[in-house]
Amino acid sequence: MITMRAVGKAALCGAVAARGVYEGARRRRSRSAAAWERTNHAGRTVHLHAGPAAAAGTALALAAAAGPPRVRTAGALTVVAAAACGAYDDFAGAGDPRRGFRAHLGALRRGEVTSGAVKLIGIGAAACAAGAVVKERPLDKALAAVVIAGSAHLVNLLDVRPGRAAGAVLALAAPGLARRGSAPLAAAPMGAAAALIADDLAGRTMLGDTGAHALGAGLGLAVAVGNGRTGLALHAAALVGTALAMDARNHLCE
Repeated sequence: MITMRAVGKAALCGAVAARGVYEGARRRRSRSAAAWERTNHAGRTVHLHAGPAAAAGTALALAAAAGPPRVRTAGALTVVAAAACGAYDDFAGAGDPRRGFRAHLGALRRGEVTSGAVKLIGIGAAACAAGAVVKERPLDKALAAVVIAGSAHLVNLLDVRPGRAAGAVLALAAPGLARRGSAPLAAAPMGAAAALIADDLAGRTMLGDTGAHALGAGLGLAVAVGNGRTGLALHAAALVGTALAMDARNHLCE
């Protein structure tokens, strides 16, 4: 039986791990420090250390959370995969102005494999693998994959202003704390997000694709585990609709 102690343990694990990795990365001096810097919407220079910190905190908390080992393992590996795909885009795709499904899939049709396309394919594959583990029936597996990948994409879309993505994770994961079977899974990304949101809001760091996709994948996993077919279908429809609407909006603004 899942207890509030297990939920608190997952949240604390996520927060401590995320904060520890963040502080260690922030204080370390290296020749590649400039590669971790970006200019935010206000023209200020910030660093990307919150990204790997969020990924580490979420993955470790999921791995240690209460629940079936196969679900915990699938969750941790999916978060790591999402973070790795996001990191590839953060660095290999730095300076590429193209955003959204339309731009990257269009480039792929022309024979150009962008970092964004690699990210979409990689996260999609990881979500499919996780969905196959956490659900039993084929349709439920497919819906779970859409929810996990869609959540990762949604949180990344929100990472355009300080604190917006981390705040969204805290708000969207909170209802999952009331679900007995998946509460610790929901607490994992919440703990990591809570540990980093103050520095994000202050404009000292940003999640980047690495952290946003990791937090979103963790959030999606909790939603997938905590819902039956109807809930999965509703979440999947909402996520796909939001992604298409935001992609169309970005295309019109270009």
